Amino acid sequence: MEVVTHFVNDTVEFYKWSLTIADKRVESWPMMASPLPTLAISCLYLVFLWAGPRYMQDRQPYTLRKTLIVYNFSMVVLNFYIAKELLLGSRSAGYSYLCQPVNYSNDVNEVRIASALWWYYISKGVEFLDTVFFILRKKFNQVSFLHVYHHCTMFILWWIGIKWVPGGQSFFGATINSSIHVLMYGYYGLAALGPQMQKYLWWKKYLTIIQMIQFHVTIGHAGHSLYTGCPFPCWMQWALIGYAVTFIILFANFYYHAYRGKPSSSSHKGAKPVANGNATVTNGHSKAEEEVEENGKRQRSLVLGGC
Repeated sequence: MEVVTHFVNDTVEFYKWSLTIADKRVESWPMMASPLPTLAISCLYLVFLWAGPRYMQDRQPYTLRKTLIVYNFSMVVLNFYIAKELLLGSRSAGYSYLCQPVNYSNDVNEVRIASALWWYYISKGVEFLDTVFFILRKKFNQVSFLHVYHHCTMFILWWIGIKWVPGGQSFFGATINSSIHVLMYGYYGLAALGPQMQKYLWWKKYLTIIQMIQFHVTIGHAGHSLYTGCPFPCWMQWALIGYAVTFIILFANFYYHAYRGKPSSSSHKGAKPVANGNATVTNGHSKAEEEVEENGKRQRSLVLGGC
């Protein structure tokens, strides 16, 4: 018990010390004064993962078609805004794409970048709704380990990022990821419009490829910063590399089972054809996935990812 007490006390003291080097500009921003709101929302998310399927077990799935259309295209707008603000702000501030320390001043461009990164953090909390919609629609097979791992960690990790480094190198990964999310939620929004859109959605698997490229670029970028001695916190760079490696492994496993490991549709005689051969989407927005389920060809979804 004494060991546990010492550990808790040391952790509290370390946190108090870390607050002395936190960014003073963001401490009064919503959700940033304390980690408790972020942790509480994340815990509620995990509770819903347990309670949601049990609540829905003997109930009919919700359709939520209009809700999904509004949600997905709203996320397109939000991620476009974030990417635009980061690109324009970093350009005005003269940021380097190879090495950029954090500038904690109240320069208008630096505050603009910090604000865009805060919205990026908020978007990761909003993305919990992906899982909520899955469960309410009884698409339990879509709630994979990758899906939960991504959603639960990103929200917490980006609170840390905004608290201590809302600028500098942080803009790079957020810009890439929010840009990819514009494409991704655009795909989901189109899929939610109905089966008539399936013939235009042949490019689903390329979203997964783009995401895997993103993780490799992230590792290369962080590795270059470490190699050149870029004055950005080294522990964050190493943590980012490790985090990206886990996503590469998980996404590669998903890609193999979704696109390489499955038999071609031509080998299933009598099976109802699916418009683009890849029916399911991340938050289950396509009617085509129901055709897949009827033919016993369920496929795990593309799960949101990013660093």
